Amino acid sequence: QVQVVESGGGLVQPGGSLRLSCVASGSIFSIYAMAWHRQAPGKQREWVAQITSGGVTTYTDSAKGRFTISRDNAKNTVDLEMNSLKPDDTAVYYCYVVFRRYNYSPTTNAWGQGTQVTVSS
Repeated sequence: QVQVVESGGGLVQPGGSLRLSCVASGSIFSIYAMAWHRQAPGKQREWVAQITSGGVTTYTDSAKGRFTISRDNAKNTVDLEMNSLKPDDTAVYYCYVVFRRYNYSPTTNAWGQGTQVTVSS
C-alpha cells in the first residue's frame, strides 16, 4: 500500500504565497515522477507541474514564472512554491506520484487526498 499526503494549503490574499508539500510512503521501490494537479469548483482536474527523478521540471503555462516545483528523492517528497497567487488559483491541489513497487516492475501511480488553496481578499 502507498500513501500520498499533502499539506500546506490555506487561505491567502491575492499576490501572496503558499508552499505545498507532499510525501509518499509505503511499498515504493523508486519514484519516477511527482506532480501537482488542481481542481477548481465546477472544473475538471488539471495538471500544474511535474518533476522527474532527474530533476527535469515542466509547468502549465499559468504556473510558469510563479510556481516552483522541487523534490527530495531521499525523502520521497515534493513541494510546490506558489507566488503571486491569483483568485483563479483557488482549487484543491492534488499530489500525483508515478512509481515502481519493485525493481523492474511496471510503473503505477497514486493520488493524495488533496489540500485546499483559497486565494481571496
